[in-house]
Amino acid sequence: MTSADAALGNNWYAAAPYLMPQSNNPPDPVTVMNATGIKAFQLAFILAPNGGGCTPTWDGTTAITSETVVSNAISRIRANGGDVSVSVGGYGGTKLGQTCGTPAATAAAYQQVITKYSLKAIDFDLEEPEYENTTAVANELGAAKILQANNPGLFVSVTMPGTSAGTGWFGTQLLDQAKSIGFTPNNFSIMPFDGGFNGGSSQVAALEAFHGLLMSHLGWDSPTAYAHEGFSGMNGKSDVSEMFYQADFQTVLDYALSHKLGRFTFWAVNRDRACVGTTDNSVCSNVAQKDWDFTKFSVQFAGATPPTSSPTTTPMTTPTSSPTTTPTPPAGCAAPAWSRTAVYTNGNVVSYAGHRYSAKWWTQGEVPGTTGEWGVWKDDGVC
Repeated sequence: MTSADAALGNNWYAAAPYLMPQSNNPPDPVTVMNATGIKAFQLAFILAPNGGGCTPTWDGTTAITSETVVSNAISRIRANGGDVSVSVGGYGGTKLGQTCGTPAATAAAYQQVITKYSLKAIDFDLEEPEYENTTAVANELGAAKILQANNPGLFVSVTMPGTSAGTGWFGTQLLDQAKSIGFTPNNFSIMPFDGGFNGGSSQVAALEAFHGLLMSHLGWDSPTAYAHEGFSGMNGKSDVSEMFYQADFQTVLDYALSHKLGRFTFWAVNRDRACVGTTDNSVCSNVAQKDWDFTKFSVQFAGATPPTSSPTTTPMTTPTSSPTTTPTPPAGCAAPAWSRTAVYTNGNVVSYAGHRYSAKWWTQGEVPGTTGEWGVWKDDGVC
């Protein structure tokens, strides 16, 4: 398997969307990379064996020592200039934190995964029922701290359920446990879906509430809390029939970028395509879209411009073709007029309605002066 000697920057691990490489009709990762510009994937999930034990498997069924499918996928991703993080836990199956007796034993199991795949990043997705088991959570967080110490530079994310209050009681207990053992991951991420959410604005409100919890439970100031906060969304139709469209992802992305959040990811690339001949929610999004629309938001978070086509920003419409580059114009009213079809990146300047605007990140089709304080356009004043 190709080595990860040339690791990516942490911005790519922070933006890596989830991908199940063995199930849920996995797409070809190289096809997704070439179509979107994404460079990293969050491969899911490492679990305990379905029959019990403290050895790592994929999906509870395939021992990492004997599998070939995931290894081949990782080799192809790396050969194409990318890399992977691996996610442990998830919603289903038995977690290693439940079956390994101590943090040290749990860490030893995960170290096998890090070593086999030469990992530079790992995600602890702590969900039910492990999430509600204080011993299991202590094993997972303790293991994460050990892995941090034994693998210098390892990017570690911790993902947990989200609520309108940011996270629930078990989530705040998790934060308290992390503080008590002196463990600080690169980020704590919440999943604001499957909990009565209604679009991007409700997710932003949950993230803002979680920001407050990070400050109050971990003793962080506001910038530190934002820098260690992450979003893990669900594209399209959620498990409880909430609907999250491309426009909702744009709303959350704008918030994440303007507040300098530490992570932006989603579940899952397997679902990032329109439903054709099936409504199986595990393999398609159940919303109108082009293939990989949602993955392109992760690319924007990482700070890159997706190749050629751009993400759809409303449920039913798709932008027309656009230029791949936009020159940076001179200051003042000499700036060219804003164009709905042009692609703009950080530092590009336009004029619109008598004002000069500077782009803060990649954008297309967002009207200057209409997206508020979290929007892409900085108003430089009247020109």
